[in-house]
Amino acid sequence: MHDKIPYLDLPAQLRPLRKEIDAAIARTIDHCSFCLGPDVAQFEKDFARYCGAEHCVAFNTGTSALHVAMLLLGVGPGDEVISTPHTFVATSWAISYVQAKPVYVDIDEATFNLDPRLIEKAITPRTKAIVPVHLYGHPFDLDGVLAVAQKHNLPVVEDACQAHGAKYKGRTIGTFGAVSCYSFYPGKNLGATGEGGALVTNNAEFARRARSLREHGSSVRYYHDEVGFNYRMEGIQGAVLGVKLPHLPAWTAGRQRVARRYTELLQDTPLQLPTQAEWAESVWHLYVVRHPRRDALKKHLEANGVGCALHYPLPLHLQKCYASLGYQAGDFPVAEKAARECLSLPIYPELTDAQIQRVVAVIKDFFKPA
Repeated sequence: MHDKIPYLDLPAQLRPLRKEIDAAIARTIDHCSFCLGPDVAQFEKDFARYCGAEHCVAFNTGTSALHVAMLLLGVGPGDEVISTPHTFVATSWAISYVQAKPVYVDIDEATFNLDPRLIEKAITPRTKAIVPVHLYGHPFDLDGVLAVAQKHNLPVVEDACQAHGAKYKGRTIGTFGAVSCYSFYPGKNLGATGEGGALVTNNAEFARRARSLREHGSSVRYYHDEVGFNYRMEGIQGAVLGVKLPHLPAWTAGRQRVARRYTELLQDTPLQLPTQAEWAESVWHLYVVRHPRRDALKKHLEANGVGCALHYPLPLHLQKCYASLGYQAGDFPVAEKAARECLSLPIYPELTDAQIQRVVAVIKDFFKPA
């Protein structure tokens, strides 16, 4: 009997770092800086440097960072923001939180990212910004998106919540748009021991205001310049992320190794495999295969002890929460087909070659003639 292969194995990442993480948390507890504090401040400096950015502002979640990004760009009631229907809902929450309207554009078949060729016809006089997602760790077509954005004088927010350290034409993502947002949810390539997020920018005024907004609209305690939020990162999360960040390049290389191996071993199967654009260096947050019999394959994998997951089985334009937008099935056929066919295989730096081969063997068994 084979051991089960989990979809995600967080303990495998934490075990070698446990003493260092415990010591970092202990120091945070000793100096009692539980909300923001020196550990968060140091992480902000280190993560800004990692992204090649001037400023990093840490938040309690990536969702909060996206919300504040909308406020920095002046998006508000009656405005429209162009985004993708194939992503986690938090991308659209940020638009809704400021009482603006998400306007969706279909995705590119190869990368699952927003298709820049379709943006222009979605632009109206009410369009205020574009929020594409670097989905699954693969950069979106930045030149394509930015060309349309610049033509229409629209700011771009990079939703980089799944793509820490991904590269576009050799340059780390995060500073192409006006603002970029990251998540440190535990399952992300760089994950906290709880929730966490960050906003990265080269705009000093954006960074200043973001720091104020995350702390009750205040830059001087008890003096509030505007309505703000309690979006502060906890000190303990800053400490943990500070320990983990130096390991991120090696972890990224590990994910890239796993992705290459899957692609080699699954070439002769009926699966549609993920691809990497020639201008991209993906960090492979997810390895997503496609097949019309996705649900049956998922059951087969799970029955044979192989974890897997669905990202995302119902596009945002068909979610009940967005019924008021008036979209219908068929409006974004590429995204809808992806939602029916996508299946995420286990991928993490610690996945061994033997485990990869086991996943592949179970998949090949599914496709054997009866």
